[in-house]
Amino acid sequence: MLAALIVALFTSSGEIDISVDRTHAPQTSANFLSYVRRGAFTGGTFFRTVLTQPDNQPHNRVKIDVIQATNRPGFAPGTPVAFEPTSKTGLHHRDGTVSMARDPEPNSARTDFFICIGAQPSLDDGGHRSADHRGFAAFGQVVRGMDVVRAIHDAPHHEQALTPPIVIRRSVIRP
Repeated sequence: MLAALIVALFTSSGEIDISVDRTHAPQTSANFLSYVRRGAFTGGTFFRTVLTQPDNQPHNRVKIDVIQATNRPGFAPGTPVAFEPTSKTGLHHRDGTVSMARDPEPNSARTDFFICIGAQPSLDDGGHRSADHRGFAAFGQVVRGMDVVRAIHDAPHHEQALTPPIVIRRSVIRP
């Protein structure tokens, strides 16, 4: 069994520490860690907040609460990572779960990731947030800094766009 690694995100709103589960989600966590090592998130942003209260997702029947981050401008992501559904990994979208964002089809996740605020079972395999009901690939858990996550979730926004985006000043793997 591989030990979990901690990734620290130093944002303009504070620090978020993520425990990356290399045992249960080996491909997804390897993908995320490779981007951290390559500096993809240093200079990236949390650019999106999705809220149920007040509702800023009027076109979605299934409502969720998450914040989403992306890589720094000019960074060229690699090939998409193979999809690891929650039914395979046993990981679920609970408060503080970190998961890969993807296009409508599985096997399309690259660098963007999101953090759940509260339990989000509709994001698990079989859930109804994604059209194919396959859900999203969970791979980590916030272990410190949920107050920062909640502050980002509640930050000023226009529709789902954070205004301004929250800058990830630095991302590192803790020794």
